[in-house]
Amino acid sequence: MANTIVLKRRIASIRNMRQITKAMQLVSASKLRRAQDYAARSRAYRELAYELLMRLSAIREVEQHALFVKRPVKRRLYIIVTSNSGLAGAYNANVLKQLTKLITADREAHISSSVIAVGTKGAQFVRRLQDVELKAVYPAFGDRPETRDVQPILASIVDSYTKAEVDDVRILYTFSKSSISQEVRDLSILPAEKLEAADDEAEAKPLPDMATFEPDVETVIAQIATRLIEAQVWQAILEGLASEHSMRMVAMKNATDNANELIEDYTLEYNTARQAAITQELAEITGGAEALNG
Repeated sequence: MANTIVLKRRIASIRNMRQITKAMQLVSASKLRRAQDYAARSRAYRELAYELLMRLSAIREVEQHALFVKRPVKRRLYIIVTSNSGLAGAYNANVLKQLTKLITADREAHISSSVIAVGTKGAQFVRRLQDVELKAVYPAFGDRPETRDVQPILASIVDSYTKAEVDDVRILYTFSKSSISQEVRDLSILPAEKLEAADDEAEAKPLPDMATFEPDVETVIAQIATRLIEAQVWQAILEGLASEHSMRMVAMKNATDNANELIEDYTLEYNTARQAAITQELAEITGGAEALNG
């Protein structure tokens, strides 16, 4: 009888857990639609901003601007977009795995690495790495981020590069191709060297030699360079948010399905044990009655 009691408690525990995972699945599904909408609205602007940034990098005058100066890479800065919480499948693990691979390559090339972490999961991981500086930590921006949220990150990037504290800046984030397909992307922020097409579009053509700038090239570059970099960081955060909800929804659906299977298995085992116990009791009663009659 003790066996049936244990099984009954186990079934009840799994049912309670199933309610939680099902609720998290529905919440993530609701947030996913909004996050995908949010990311899609600014995706075209981000692609155009990135293309323009790459085109500007080909202009001779740009080489004198602090944000476009190319130096031998001895120090590299990574911005990683992760989450504050787990239960999102391999969302954080994929980004951190790519970061580890890049840092290993940097060590072999004698390049020092530093990290700005968006999300506490990324910060917790980087703190355990040797010889990697964690420059700053910014908690994930929630379900409704605003452009002003990225201003501190942007200021850190611009300040580090203009002061020559780093020679290369890259951002790692997760891009959601669909609800079941995500990939980690490694995007170059500074210096802008070439267009790395994010969605298999053709490479951008350089600006014409006779392109006209008003009032002049230096003023245009000074005013828009930071804004164009901000667009890259902002879009990466939006894409990461959509991917997080997508992967959490899938993970919680899988957890709910597994709970259903466990409940079925344990229910079958419980019924079998209960039937065996009833059969045993009937056998004992029948045996006792026969003994009294005898």
